Amino acid sequence: MELKAFEVAKLINGVVDGDNNSTINKLSKIESGDKNSLSFLGNSKYNDFLYKSSASIVIVKKNFELKEPVKPTLIRVDDPNLAFSVLLEYFNNQQISKTGIDKDSSLGENVNCGNDVYIGKFSVIESNVNIGQNVKIHPHVYIADNVTVGDNCIIYPGVKIYRNTVLGKNCIIHSGTVIGSDGFGFNKDSNGNNLKVIHNGNVTIEDDVEIGSNCTIDRATLGSTILRSGVKIDNLVQIAHNVIVGSNTCIAAQVGIAGSTTIGKDCLIGGQAGIAGHLKIGDRVQMQAKSGVLKNIDDDSVIMGYPAISYRDYNKSYVHFKNLPKIMNFINKLMKKSNEQ
Repeated sequence: MELKAFEVAKLINGVVDGDNNSTINKLSKIESGDKNSLSFLGNSKYNDFLYKSSASIVIVKKNFELKEPVKPTLIRVDDPNLAFSVLLEYFNNQQISKTGIDKDSSLGENVNCGNDVYIGKFSVIESNVNIGQNVKIHPHVYIADNVTVGDNCIIYPGVKIYRNTVLGKNCIIHSGTVIGSDGFGFNKDSNGNNLKVIHNGNVTIEDDVEIGSNCTIDRATLGSTILRSGVKIDNLVQIAHNVIVGSNTCIAAQVGIAGSTTIGKDCLIGGQAGIAGHLKIGDRVQMQAKSGVLKNIDDDSVIMGYPAISYRDYNKSYVHFKNLPKIMNFINKLMKKSNEQ
């Protein structure tokens, strides 16, 4: 894919300063831009790279003043960072615009596909599956019976979606993620053996959700495990049965959420946080990395530590904790002195 400077300017509402026909076919960092690449200058710390750059086009701020002549054609915009993000999305959309059902894929009975659907090699779609418009299902994906996939979803290679899952519009599921596997539930029989609890529920994922690679989202025992609209999940996250995650909550890598916990909207959950089961986490809660949450959390709380406490209290406590050896040494000296008397 090639774009000329005037075409790029049209996409990002910019003004060309230089050759209107300068051509690019890739994007690059300002430090390493070469011929036929487009870079951007969004931070003044990188200004010097512009004068050494061999990139064909560089996006700069509208009022940027040159200290000396440069090789690249410039495109001047209000916000270079935002403009470059628009181009990243444009290039990405061009790369994922495949359509058609590969002959090496397998479709069961009563599979309904919308327009402009792509189903890649060796993907398996079981019976009674509904796939919306412009859905992209990459190779080696497995979708079980009675699944619904909303419009404009992208499902990357190796994803496994179990029966009865409902996937909303504009969702992105990255490689290796498993949606709808059994929850972790066992009961003891009279002999002390573990008897598996059958999970007959499903997973419901609303619109505009993105799930990273190698995540696991368990189906409910009864009812649904639910991810509300706009939820964003990093790689390697475990969400157990009957969990509900509120809209626009963001969850970083290696978080584990135990069964039947409800998390509010607009929360930020740091990496490796662990949340116990049957809890209620309020709206707009911020959990720092590695927090261990063992009780309900009120709206707008900021917490840290294990067990998690107020972020402010944790920082105050840490001052004492790191000085504990000195404090103990002082106490031991006092005790020794007291014993000598």
